[in-house]
Amino acid sequence: MKIAARRTATLALLMMVALPAFAGDPASPQPPIAVQMYTLRNAGSLDQQLKIVHDAGVHAVETVGTQNVSAAELKQLLDRYAIKAISSHVQLADLRNDLDAAIAFNRAIGNTVLVVPYLDQKDRPTDAAGWTALGKELGQISKRVRAQGMRLAYHNHDFELVDFNGRTGLELLFAAAGPDLQTELDLAWVQRSGHDPVVMLGKFKGRLFAVHAKDNAPKGQAEDEGGFAAVGQGVLDWNAILPAAAADGVQWYIVEHDQPHDPANAIQAGADYLRAHLTARAQR
Repeated sequence: MKIAARRTATLALLMMVALPAFAGDPASPQPPIAVQMYTLRNAGSLDQQLKIVHDAGVHAVETVGTQNVSAAELKQLLDRYAIKAISSHVQLADLRNDLDAAIAFNRAIGNTVLVVPYLDQKDRPTDAAGWTALGKELGQISKRVRAQGMRLAYHNHDFELVDFNGRTGLELLFAAAGPDLQTELDLAWVQRSGHDPVVMLGKFKGRLFAVHAKDNAPKGQAEDEGGFAAVGQGVLDWNAILPAAAADGVQWYIVEHDQPHDPANAIQAGADYLRAHLTARAQR
């Protein structure tokens, strides 16, 4: 009996040692910080990329499409690192041509938010009527997505922020889309377009799924990194932006850097900055 008990205890211990240290759910509530996986596209295998996210203390990601793997493989890796997918960038062509497949894949990995990430040149409206027409189309897609228990959001760059008689293309798009379409404001691109991120946040109050938290380096610096900087290390006024984002209902802060020399460092620095500043605000 004692020998059997010792064998059982030894087996249990070996099983515990064999499990990765990072398996299981985070022990304490986490701030709403995620990582856009595009930042890590050149940082090794998908397994290595997700380990970077985990090691930065982040437990949520926004995927880039299918990440070139099956839904089962992606879900297994996410579970391994105790990471959840909170959204996915899905190309407009896929939303137009194979929406059911996109919904099925994301349902399988536990994600409920699809995001239009970018418009190819051929899809970019050139006048106010074009932005209105695109908004109506996205409004229809968002209704179909909502009927499946999911949401649709739109991520901007700078070309949506051209002015048409006092309203940007982005504003025209959302006005035409109706209330189902959410926004994912990329604050670095907002600032690059000449707009104030705080003012732009206010324009979309109540429909802010997320912000892309990334920074712009001072003019003329970091040109080999696309002119971007880690969050808190550039020119954006986060002391004004973060309180405004919270007041306007932002649900997620997604760390991103388009061209980092050191992706892991960019993720760690951005996550650390947001954790410190979001926590400080909450304690006031």
